[in-house]
Amino acid sequence: MTNDKLIIRINELARKAKTVGLTDKELIERDNLRKEYIKNFRAKFKTEILDNIYIVEEDGTETKLTKE
Repeated sequence: MTNDKLIIRINELARKAKTVGLTDKELIERDNLRKEYIKNFRAKFKTEILDNIYIVEEDGTETKLTKE
């Protein structure tokens, strides 16, 4: 499921939770959707941000930031 569809469904469930409440099945669905959204966010953040960070030394050389 794309992030846009995830957000739309999460928001639908949030609105319903504020008005009439959620069933047990909807609570489980909401939790799973939130987990999936966070997983997608972290993966996208890593590939778009963290994988493109370089440390520039005083002499101008660039060193890719790595996880140790």
